[in-house]
Amino acid sequence: MTSRPEHLPERLALISDVQAAEYISTGLLAGREGIPSIALNKVVEPLPDDDARWQLHRVRDLLDDALGKFRDERPTAADAWLAPRLHATLRLTRREAAEKRFWTYMALGVAPDYVVWRHLSEPRADGSRGGVARDRFVGAHYKQTFARLWWAAELFRDGPDYRPAVVACGNQDMLNSALRLDIVDHRPTALALVGLMEKGSVRTGREVNALTRAVNAAAATLMYDVIAPDTEPDGEPLRDWIAGAASALPVPRNTLPEGPEEERVPADAVHGLIAHFEELFADAAVRGRTSEERD
Repeated sequence: MTSRPEHLPERLALISDVQAAEYISTGLLAGREGIPSIALNKVVEPLPDDDARWQLHRVRDLLDDALGKFRDERPTAADAWLAPRLHATLRLTRREAAEKRFWTYMALGVAPDYVVWRHLSEPRADGSRGGVARDRFVGAHYKQTFARLWWAAELFRDGPDYRPAVVACGNQDMLNSALRLDIVDHRPTALALVGLMEKGSVRTGREVNALTRAVNAAAATLMYDVIAPDTEPDGEPLRDWIAGAASALPVPRNTLPEGPEEERVPADAVHGLIAHFEELFADAAVRGRTSEERD
């Protein structure tokens, strides 16, 4: 299995897809090889030295703890634990999080061993196993190992409260399908999807996929931001949260961290959408659901 990089620099960095391609070998994807970290760190673009957020050891320590905590469990179990803690450790703006080169460096320069552990395919019946998909290192935000967790925590948190994000990340179908959809940029919509999971209205992966398809299709004619308005955005709490990174303690491992003290999502907007989404789901086509079950 891919081992932890032996030579880690002090700070995070950026690396382009073109530069990264040289290091994404067949052996790495199969979990047989590591990354020549000294060579890789010679070609990266450094981040500013005066920003405490770019201290590499904080995020690497977090990933080491995740590996230790979930080593004997199914790797998918780590997502709900790691997502809020990764978000609270990095303290990024959305613009910074949209920088693909940042996440590529996280995967190759910081924790290729975590990527392989988390996404190496399950053994086949004959004992063989496929490799890690390349997009877990360099893919879109909804596929790349660390970007998908950060964005899930960002889109599903309720102001400083990460509990809805934990629920969302605890269901792989919600995590994999919802992040592809623009509708989750609307906070009441994102929390209403989680609310249906918490109520038990949707349970299985098939039901989650049917729900997200139905809600996304209805968005073509219904403006969710009009029927369920959110509060006006205020950037000051996020700026204060980022400014506090230099003095912040490592995120707690046994309790949830707190995000920026942004205003919470209006409860009436969420409740109204939950009721509406339940109606959409009742008529949705769920693979394997009979007409009697729908009624």
